[in-house]
Amino acid sequence: MTRHEAAADAIARALAYHERSKHRLPDHHAASLGYLDWASQPSPFRLYAGAEKLGLERPEPTLAGTFEPPLDAVYEPARLAARPLDVGSLSQLLYDALALSAWKEHGESRWSLRCNPSSGNLHPTEAYVVAGPVAGLATEPGLYHYTPLLHALERRRRLAPGVWEALGLRAGGFAVALGSIHWREAWKYGERAYRYCQHDVGHAVAALAFAAGALGWEVRRVPSVDDAALAALLGIDGQGGPEAEHPDGLFVVGPATAPGERAPAPLPAGLPPELLADLAGASLEGEPNRLSEEHHDWPAIDEVARACRQVGPERTALPPEPPACAPGADELTPRPEVAARRIFRTRRSAVAMSPERALPAADFFRMLERTLPCAGRVPFAALGGAPRVHLALFVHRVTGLGLVPGLYFLPRSAGARLRCVAALDAGFEWLRVDTGRLALPLYRLERGDTRRAARTIACGQAIASDGAFAVGMLAELPRALDEGGAVAYRRLHWEAGAIGQVLYLEAEAAGVRGTGIGCFFDDALGELCGYAGPELQTLYWFTVGGPTGDARLRTLDAYHHLAP
Repeated sequence: MTRHEAAADAIARALAYHERSKHRLPDHHAASLGYLDWASQPSPFRLYAGAEKLGLERPEPTLAGTFEPPLDAVYEPARLAARPLDVGSLSQLLYDALALSAWKEHGESRWSLRCNPSSGNLHPTEAYVVAGPVAGLATEPGLYHYTPLLHALERRRRLAPGVWEALGLRAGGFAVALGSIHWREAWKYGERAYRYCQHDVGHAVAALAFAAGALGWEVRRVPSVDDAALAALLGIDGQGGPEAEHPDGLFVVGPATAPGERAPAPLPAGLPPELLADLAGASLEGEPNRLSEEHHDWPAIDEVARACRQVGPERTALPPEPPACAPGADELTPRPEVAARRIFRTRRSAVAMSPERALPAADFFRMLERTLPCAGRVPFAALGGAPRVHLALFVHRVTGLGLVPGLYFLPRSAGARLRCVAALDAGFEWLRVDTGRLALPLYRLERGDTRRAARTIACGQAIASDGAFAVGMLAELPRALDEGGAVAYRRLHWEAGAIGQVLYLEAEAAGVRGTGIGCFFDDALGELCGYAGPELQTLYWFTVGGPTGDARLRTLDAYHHLAP
């Protein structure tokens, strides 16, 4: 099979998985056990027994903290003074992005929450830090696994100075790598779980980008390091079986550079063969814990994971389209009272929403503006590439500025509107909404009550109709795969997850809450919008509104289980 034939075969397998893992009306769901096998429930925490554990600081945000930028400033981290890299700043990054944020307790049941959300709170995403000497932490380069349970780094290997230098990271920088344990999601969701794992990667990347932005740092993906090289670097290439970690991406972190002022430092060109050879002979510290005593096989997940591997440097994509950003973005009403770090650590997923709570249109427009990928903006600059995910908006209870209930559309790139007009129902009005100086590319497709439709599409879940609005994230799936190969299937879900993270934080800042919805009838939105072809595919659902609490739940401190 030629390289071209292999690439085409991989794309075909990714698309076949997408079709296979769809939920379909009226009551067909993707293959799963259909029940929760509590005997095989995986642990949400990976630990490496025998690895040296380096405890990190837990810097709680305060009302008048020294390093408390407002949330609005974090979107453009080049405007903030960059913190030097030391154990304090590294601790803060991980504490705000990936650490535990609280525990919940009901009766004899207790479960943890994290700053980065996850489908079903199952957390398949694992994080690693690759760094040189860090003041207060280590005097030599090393590879570390981050454990949220302990808020600590587990040293997996020491890196020779030459190996560290071969990575080509700029001074004051380091790298964070992410991987997924697919079994954690498959335990509950079966074949559809691969999608959710990729959503979670997108949320984690965005959480890292926001937390880095609060430190004056930026996060950028390294597209030249493929999955095999990344697995070798992380020491997970020897893992096998259902609990194996699958490499997702390598991201460099360092002081932010302002767009247009000077070019950002070049990203590493890949991992040299001599570096990989050195890693192959280097010993690893610690053995991974067993997550479940029993497992269920899901061959469809293994198949799509193989199809969507990155093999070699990422295919050169088409130049990004001009961003659909608002010229008045800098004139948004300031929110200095909304401290970014407090939002990072208090973000929660709503489990139910009040059908009486409305959202002001100004807050709604702000949320939408923040989902647009302007140059250098957090979190989308961390992913790179042209935006290929767009928003179908079911507006239920957004008040003011003449906004009426109905179905709306927000194309997230300049060229997407014409492509979407051609793909969607010819009877839609495509009325441009007046968003003032923001000048958002927001269009009303039709007015009317969208609550029943939103609830039906979201597998009958009332949370999609009881909120202020719901969002269906539509991806230009064939176009993205033609440009980037099968690995773009992963990237699209990352993009959708990053959009979800923006909505989570903006909802929290507006005094409401968001919730990601993984259960939806995939083709129902297409039927509603009048398209039946493959051009647009639903990847993710999300809803924002006023949360309703549960007085039965008790909230505990995130690290109450650790001795002072």
